[in-house]
Amino acid sequence: MTTSKPCPICKKARTEEFTPFCSQRCKDRDLARWFGDGYAVPGRPASPEEIATADWDKQD
Repeated sequence: MTTSKPCPICKKARTEEFTPFCSQRCKDRDLARWFGDGYAVPGRPASPEEIATADWDKQD
């Protein structure tokens, strides 16, 4: 079964098994982009020292 929106990676028709992608290959390519800094969340970069000293238990 396919849906009306195309795969965000290759623009082919999506498949139910790999939604929102068309195949395992496109799903893996998307994951590789996240691992390889191909995507970014807006905001200022955090320094490693700031991350290491953050008090995660008290954040909202």
